[in-house]
Formats: sequence, C-alpha cells, structure tokens
Amino acid sequence: MVGATKESSLTLERGLALLQAVAEAESEAPSISELATAIGASRAAVYRLLVPLQARGLVRREGSKVRLGLGVLRLASNVLPQLRMAANPALRELAEKVGATAHLTVADGTEAQAVAVVEPSWTAFHVAYRVGSRHPVHRGAAGKAISQPVETWVVSTGELQPNACGVAAPVRGVPGLRASVGVVALEKLDADVVGPHVVRAAEEVAAALK
Repeated sequence: MVGATKESSLTLERGLALLQAVAEAESEAPSISELATAIGASRAAVYRLLVPLQARGLVRREGSKVRLGLGVLRLASNVLPQLRMAANPALRELAEKVGATAHLTVADGTEAQAVAVVEPSWTAFHVAYRVGSRHPVHRGAAGKAISQPVETWVVSTGELQPNACGVAAPVRGVPGLRASVGVVALEKLDADVVGPHVVRAAEEVAAALK
C-alpha cells in the first residue's frame, strides 16, 4: 500500500513537472523529446503522462509537439476570484484601521495589476481604485514592494496619481506569487504608523494563501 502511494505521488509530481515544462518551454510548442529531457524521463513515460493531461484539456498534441490546452484557461480564470476571497478579510481590516483604500497587487510580466480592492467605510473621502488597474511594476509603492527582498514597507508619493500617497509591503512565502499589499490615500500617510499595519496585512494574506 505504501509502495502504491509513493508511486502515485511520483506520477503526480512528474505530471505536474511535465505541465510546467510545456508552459515554460522556450519554443512555442516543445517536442516529446524536449519534454523528456526537461523532466528527466523517457519518451515513453512522457507519452503516458500526457494521456490524463490531454483528457482534462490541459495539453493538446500536434504530432510530436505539445501545447497548453484550453483547460488551463479555465483553471486560470478561477485564480483571481480565489485570491480576492483569501485577501479580502485582511484588506478590510487594513482599510478600516488606516482609513485608506487597501489593495492586493500582483505582478504580470512588467506590469502590476490590482486584483483586490477594499475601501474604508468611515472616511469622508478616499481613493477610488479600480480592480484591474495596471501600472509599470517599477512605479508606485505597490509595484516596488513586489520586488522588495525583505518584509518591510515601501512609500511613494505622486508616482501614479498626483498627490496620491502609497504604502505597500511584499506578500512573501507563496510559491509562484509575486504580489504586494498596500494602501493609497490622497493625503500624506505616516509611514511609521501605517507601515507596520501594511506588513501585518501582507503576512495575513500570505498565510491565507498557503
């Protein structure tokens, strides 16, 4: 029984490695031989591993070439809603404590995209930050924090919107996710006060996603 469980685990690991190899291949559609080399398996093993992936629409074969299937898009479409659900409690607490619009921002290539936004309920005015908003990943506190190597906060003023002040911290420890949690306001934020709240919210989001 233990042997069968170990074999199933190994098969799953190889199947996931194969799917990742297809996604990350330098060529548009890697060949069976290239995939075998990438995951350290025989061509026969690759053919076997492709069968369940094809059945679920995660890959498709074109002769000896392999491409990602539309099933990957269906899976991907569920990622952002799940990110929002996991992040919203921490973002809500952060927005209410600080009195500023809180957001979860993820890296998408060279851009940073806001995927979850929560506005405070008690302020007279606040920044209206739209889900889906994009900006260069090297600009603004939210973008800069994504690449921050340590769990501390980044501050920016007027980089994305005149007079807007942002404080953000990286979300760390979630494999495959490059993201930050932050707040933005149309008035100067006291980073020494707001920063620790932002770092704590980023830690809570990371914990919710693990």
